[in-house]
Amino acid sequence: MVGPDVWETCRDLIPAGSVFAFLAEHRGELFPAVMFADVYPSANGRPSMPPQILAAAITLQALHGLSDFETVQELRCDLRWKAACGLGLNDMAFDPSLLAYFRRRLARSARPNRIFEAVREVVKATGVLKGKHRRALDSSVLDDAVATQDTVTQLIAAVRAVIREVPGAGAVAAAQCSAHDYTDPGKPRIVWNDEQARAELVDALVTDALWLLGHLPEQQLGEKAANAVGILALVAGQDVEPAEDSDGRDGRWRITRGTAPNRRVSSIDPEARHVHRTRTHRQDGFKAHLAVEPETGLYTAVVLRPGAGPEHHEGVVGLELLADEDTPLDAFGDTAYSTGDVRQALHGAGHRLFIKAAPLRRAVPGGFTLDDFAIDSQAAVVTCPAGHTVALSDPGGQHHQRKASFGDLCAGCPLRERCTKAKAGRILTIRPHHDLQTAARHQAATDPGWQADYRRWRPPVERAVAWLVHHGNRRLRYRGTIKNDTWLHTRAAALNLRRLISLGLTHTSGTWHIAPASA
Repeated sequence: MVGPDVWETCRDLIPAGSVFAFLAEHRGELFPAVMFADVYPSANGRPSMPPQILAAAITLQALHGLSDFETVQELRCDLRWKAACGLGLNDMAFDPSLLAYFRRRLARSARPNRIFEAVREVVKATGVLKGKHRRALDSSVLDDAVATQDTVTQLIAAVRAVIREVPGAGAVAAAQCSAHDYTDPGKPRIVWNDEQARAELVDALVTDALWLLGHLPEQQLGEKAANAVGILALVAGQDVEPAEDSDGRDGRWRITRGTAPNRRVSSIDPEARHVHRTRTHRQDGFKAHLAVEPETGLYTAVVLRPGAGPEHHEGVVGLELLADEDTPLDAFGDTAYSTGDVRQALHGAGHRLFIKAAPLRRAVPGGFTLDDFAIDSQAAVVTCPAGHTVALSDPGGQHHQRKASFGDLCAGCPLRERCTKAKAGRILTIRPHHDLQTAARHQAATDPGWQADYRRWRPPVERAVAWLVHHGNRRLRYRGTIKNDTWLHTRAAALNLRRLISLGLTHTSGTWHIAPASA
């Protein structure tokens, strides 16, 4: 410490009840040195900066949404930051790269989210969640830290990466690749509003990429080189298809009409994805998934995942967020969590569901929905609104669906115009867990108690999302899922700590507890 202790000499200048004052007084109890023993295992020397100080710094950094450079400037110039992190009045802090170094050490450790875990232990010790049996689930799109790249830019960047990382690739590119000067960081010089010129460029770039991949020297590749080759192979195939009059074997290509599923949007951050929040609104980035106790607003679990792919669907991730809960809960969520598999899993775990059922689509505007048919899953029969009864097929297909085909029974039916436009008659598709979904829709439509609880306890998670993305934190600062997931956990820990302090968090006699508000 350089100069007088800021907390001892300037205590009256630090806002009481703030995160700064709390860390200044209880930093050692919240982040004890033993908490980071495995991060710095060497017995030779010690870290240039104690990890407790760095832990306090990245917690405040995540709370205020600052860059590494901005964080160090605050540590040098702001008394509140100096007091919170235990620096002396004349301390010049440290180089900003030390924060990146500390985060990297945490990410590579066995417990990369230990800041979040430490605050979660404080929550548990206070008993603030004791008896609170509700959890609200939600997700929010966070914008990636890189520019979205079009097909041409991705192809050129991927070829350049292979030339840079793979030994011998430069010579292959010089001999085989002629669509673009890959030493030039700019875009090709063509008439960009000429559709034919753009098509010829894409065809030539894909041909270059395939030639390069096919003529690389046979060798064992390191991690960076292997990643570069894999990205080029993916980019060369995700956005293109054989030309209009090509059979796919003559090496002529064009940009695909439409968007490939799970499309990679940047060669700089290969894990970023297109995310569709609605049919018309699209963002590029990742999804932050949250489980929140709605009465206190505390985050009980968070995780960041790529924004597309069935394994990252809200329902799948929602089950993971509740997996560590050891008592039955009231689970609240919107229609994203209303799949049959999720309902079945949560029911099986003993939870009560307040999850909004997805609306049914009508085959004819204003016509009948699935709920207008009498479906007996056990007897395997379906009766339509006109009274016709047909058998349900056995489960089949990828999703184990059952079908009921009315066929000729629809001919001449007086209700046909309200039921179907299909010439072959109405065919119903019954998905697994149909009875659970039907019961959920009925309860949501007819149970006043269910409706009142949903209206009261579901909206607070929107406030938690707003807290999360406040101060410009909707745009991520890092690349890749791992780094951004670590940031998300630290951000949630900082917000939880701020919320606990507002509830009266204190540490006395070696224990954490919530002090009741004074009258």
